[in-house]
Amino acid sequence: MPLIGRLIMALALVALGLGVLYVGMGGLGKVVGAVGSLAGGFVQGVTATASPQPSVATISDAPSVQAPEEPYTTADSTDLVVTVPNDVVGDPNTLIRIYLALKDQAPAQIDEVPIAGRTTVVPVSLTKGVNDFSVTLIGPGGESDPSPVVRFIQDKAPPKITITAPKSGAKVNGKAVKITGKTQGRTTLIARNAANGATITTDALADGTFSLTLAIAPGVNDISIDGTDPAGNVSTAALVVKRGTGKFTVVLAASAYQISKSKLPEGIRLTATVTDPNGRAVAGAAVTFSLSIPGIPGITHDGKTSTNGRAIWTPTIPKGADTGKGSAVAQVSSAEFGTAEDFTVITIK
Repeated sequence: MPLIGRLIMALALVALGLGVLYVGMGGLGKVVGAVGSLAGGFVQGVTATASPQPSVATISDAPSVQAPEEPYTTADSTDLVVTVPNDVVGDPNTLIRIYLALKDQAPAQIDEVPIAGRTTVVPVSLTKGVNDFSVTLIGPGGESDPSPVVRFIQDKAPPKITITAPKSGAKVNGKAVKITGKTQGRTTLIARNAANGATITTDALADGTFSLTLAIAPGVNDISIDGTDPAGNVSTAALVVKRGTGKFTVVLAASAYQISKSKLPEGIRLTATVTDPNGRAVAGAAVTFSLSIPGIPGITHDGKTSTNGRAIWTPTIPKGADTGKGSAVAQVSSAEFGTAEDFTVITIK
């Protein structure tokens, strides 16, 4: 016997047993009706076909936004180039939702536009400073994940250019001057020397520091440095330097150049300052001092320059010196730069 038939028979026997008791109480008609209803409902529940469930709309994959080649701009607006998945192209029920996050702020919805194709161009306004854009797709299935953030930076301020070395008006003993400074990161700098027409271009590092070397002419050199930042803003800094001899030099100075004979014996301080062809102090250079005063034998002294490029000698002019003009001389030698000499007149009155 089929399974359904056997189940119906079992239920009928149970119902019949209960019905015997009920019949005695005059409920025969109710028993018959109950058995029929029970069997029919069971059969319908076992044999009925399940109703189809309603379909659930799916959420599309995230769209993407084309990143700019240069995020810095002076413009008040720009175009977002949005690319969407193929499965939503031509779908009128799905929109592109635009979000904007300003500096230190959470993303906020600013627009919704229809999909124009695989790629949709969306014009947006820019605010001063950082503008972080992202997009999602919104449709019957809900909202997709956001696209990666694309950043635009509106910058209308000219870059500040600070020259840290050399100081304007400095003397440079060389054929070129090294200029260092700081400005906005990635600014392009062009230095021009009006004295000889020399130019040089460099780019500031990400931290804004820069260094360039520009040829200079004898005498005064008026130098201008133009800077163009990544957004296209321009500013200018100026610098004046004087070109020195460009030679290895020693300069001799005395604490007194005229000494009264009546005050002898008298001490004197001689200072030799040694610089290289670029005007930098030379440490460790050998210096020979000599002092010749009328009426007394000449004397000499050997020394070396300290880290500031100076060597000092403090001789005493004895009482027996005669009146007249004498001299002090400083001779310096360096393995790297060669020799140099300077002198000054010392007069006994």
